[in-house]
Amino acid sequence: MKYLIAPFLFISLLSFGQYPEGKEIVRKIDENMSSESRMILSKMVIHGRRGSRTIESRSWSEGEDSSFTEYLSPPREKGVKMLKLEDNLWMYSPSTDRTIQISGHMLRQSVMGSDLSYEDMMDDRKLMTDYESRVVGEETVDENPCWIVQLTAISEDVAYHSRKMWVDKVRYIPVKSELFAKSGKLLKRLEMFDVVKMESRWYPRKMIFRDMLKEGDGTEFIIDEIHFNVDIPPALMTKGALRK
Repeated sequence: MKYLIAPFLFISLLSFGQYPEGKEIVRKIDENMSSESRMILSKMVIHGRRGSRTIESRSWSEGEDSSFTEYLSPPREKGVKMLKLEDNLWMYSPSTDRTIQISGHMLRQSVMGSDLSYEDMMDDRKLMTDYESRVVGEETVDENPCWIVQLTAISEDVAYHSRKMWVDKVRYIPVKSELFAKSGKLLKRLEMFDVVKMESRWYPRKMIFRDMLKEGDGTEFIIDEIHFNVDIPPALMTKGALRK
């Protein structure tokens, strides 16, 4: 029996050795999804139990630590602004003319009834910063050959303890991701569509988020316009800009 086991073990090890390094795949994902700065004009389509609604916004971000978002429509949300500076998040509401800081457990709450939390909106950090990774298999998703990559957190201040990603072998975009709590419970599912070449990177123009703990058909995040490595006025990334 031992003579039969040895060849199968060799073939198994050889097959596993053909997988690329997880950190190399994650590095390429970060190169596609991250930038020194960017401006995005987008819409968020929230599919709830009572129907769907669309919220449009314009946002600017610098690196991993600074971002500013202004909501443009509908009238109920128009003029709402959010500012992220490192680990701090502030929100301004024109209806009350007040600025509040969102922190602690409030960061896990839904943004305007969507499937995204404030933590999700703030998460611009590179995957390599927070996770160790390994390739655990391969599978085809929507006709795209993918590596299956398992990510496990190496830092405590992350929203999700682990992630499972199906990464396009050619474009290095995670076409599907599952996000888990430390207990192993599935919290969110994310899918990316309409991946196009933008400048020197691949980037999805549509993402669908699903909060697995709530009812509904998820939230679509659709990018109408995006520009990378743009100049952003320093005054925009200040609390004073919230009330202008």
